[in-house]
Amino acid sequence: MRAGGFATVFAAGALALAAPALAQTAPSVSPTPPAIAPPPAAAPPDIIAPAAEGYDPKSGQPGKDVVWVPTPDSLVERMLDMAAVTPQDYLIDLGSGDGRTVIAAAKRGLRAHGIEYNPEMVTLAKRRAEAAGVADRATFEQADIFETDFSKAQVLTLFLLPELNERLRPQILELEPGTRVVSNSFAMGDWEADRIDRLGDECSQWCTALMWIVPAKVAGDWRLGEQPLRLTQTYQKVNGDLGGTPIENGRVVGKELRFTAGGIDYVGAVVGNSLSGTASDGPVRNWTAIRG
Repeated sequence: MRAGGFATVFAAGALALAAPALAQTAPSVSPTPPAIAPPPAAAPPDIIAPAAEGYDPKSGQPGKDVVWVPTPDSLVERMLDMAAVTPQDYLIDLGSGDGRTVIAAAKRGLRAHGIEYNPEMVTLAKRRAEAAGVADRATFEQADIFETDFSKAQVLTLFLLPELNERLRPQILELEPGTRVVSNSFAMGDWEADRIDRLGDECSQWCTALMWIVPAKVAGDWRLGEQPLRLTQTYQKVNGDLGGTPIENGRVVGKELRFTAGGIDYVGAVVGNSLSGTASDGPVRNWTAIRG
């Protein structure tokens, strides 16, 4: 650990504070939560033994890019609920700290992996996973999150300052469409969250979780039947026109595109340069569009 510097990046397992006033900048509700299947019930928390050999991290201790503050267990569970995790998901926690998010996910049956810069924290997390009986599903590696491939995640969790989230954003936007990204408290710049949840009044600090669903890339010129479909895209929001008629309420949720044009609602699935779906009215109820 460098004297007077930061030695560890911590995220959903930990983070954080350069400016406490940033903690409650996110809004408390989401205007249009995405349709997600109800999450499985959380497993009851187990008592996890501390690491041996006397390593006892303290909230606020220096790290590589931020100081370490553990995410409250109640918010960890809420973040997993928001992502509607299932045992078929693979979760990666960027800056996994003492391993609590990875271990909580493993208790729900997921394979989960933590990336952590501080080797003492990695050792601690591994011991906690063993004590919780989930070491076969909860793994950890010592690495820099900015130099690590996390592209195989179906769920990505983090607890980083906004400028670090923005630094990761280009890489996150290249993840498989439909990947759920959940952050403790901090936003992703001008990429608006798809959903924002806040714990109840009993929570006083680190009470907000934000989720984004990585959108498919739909911008470009398409042909829907005999009509040109021109789409522009800013993250999950879509504008453009269909045969000269402006589209409204355009939005991409993972691989699903929805928009309205001329009073007709269109819903389609994106597969590369092909779109196929249904329309609520009009002569063509089942439609296909090709890009380029």
